[in-house]
Amino acid sequence: MYVIIVGCGRVGAELARILQEGGHNVVVIDKNPDAFRRLGNTFNGVTLVGNGFDLALLKEAGIERADALCALTNGDNTNIMSAQVAKKIFNVPRVIARIYDPQRAEIYRSLGIDTLSGTLLFASLIRDKLIESHLTGYLIETKELGILEFTASQEMVGKAIKEINLPGELLIVSLLRKKSGTVIPDEQTLIEKGDILIAVVKISALKKVKTLYQFR
Repeated sequence: MYVIIVGCGRVGAELARILQEGGHNVVVIDKNPDAFRRLGNTFNGVTLVGNGFDLALLKEAGIERADALCALTNGDNTNIMSAQVAKKIFNVPRVIARIYDPQRAEIYRSLGIDTLSGTLLFASLIRDKLIESHLTGYLIETKELGILEFTASQEMVGKAIKEINLPGELLIVSLLRKKSGTVIPDEQTLIEKGDILIAVVKISALKKVKTLYQFR
């Protein structure tokens, strides 16, 4: 993927390193050139100084061929402006904005902008630890695993979960069904038309999984 990251704070810098380690092309934009020190000496992507909603700068960053833009500065307004420019003007396929205010995040999400509220996420993790010590944010914090959501293809319908699982690489943990809601399946559960599969996946196996099951 070709990814533009606006904001080289701790989150932006860490995301840039993770994406680079995964073989992706990364461009990082920040108003403060000193912020790029967080990327470390091994980062070989592109860094640009300026605002993430500056049209000329975004064109210099290659936004017209970008697969995704992540707006991760410390300001909600800057992130939303950058996200809107990327989505509405340059039609970037994937645009994600970091929003501190949970209420504003929900409003912008309703307008079609993918938002993540670190405030809500972190508060939820603390709540989980308070009410049940066995709950864990491991899947959020690790670089090795991810949560994958995809709709069952026609070829999957009628097959058992065990036929879809890939030992050590992909594990179906939940099904979302319109009629019966959320289902926690066992290996013998049959996949139905329209099922949305929720799986734990090894990031290193993601390309293989997408190719095998033919989804984007």
